[in-house]
Amino acid sequence: MHETPTSAMRLLAPAQVAEVLSVTVDEVVELVLEGRLRGARIGSPAQWRIEEASLAGYLEDQAEEARRMALWRQSNAASFPELWGSGIVRNPD
Repeated sequence: MHETPTSAMRLLAPAQVAEVLSVTVDEVVELVLEGRLRGARIGSPAQWRIEEASLAGYLEDQAEEARRMALWRQSNAASFPELWGSGIVRNPD
């Protein structure tokens, strides 16, 4: 049995996506144009629609980027003596 790809696809209006992301509709359209969200102009007159799965992936990517940035800031805040010891080399003589 052949399943069409749109059978499970849910499309969201830019206003819905904007509400989830706390951004403007124009910023949502810009994310689509940049390829960061998957969307298309559908209907007559054509209106933007964004794939719900694309929004979920975008949110996961943003969360991962935030996690990595937090780890990066944490590693930059650590001092080398804390990581590698005092740094004093003692002569065994």
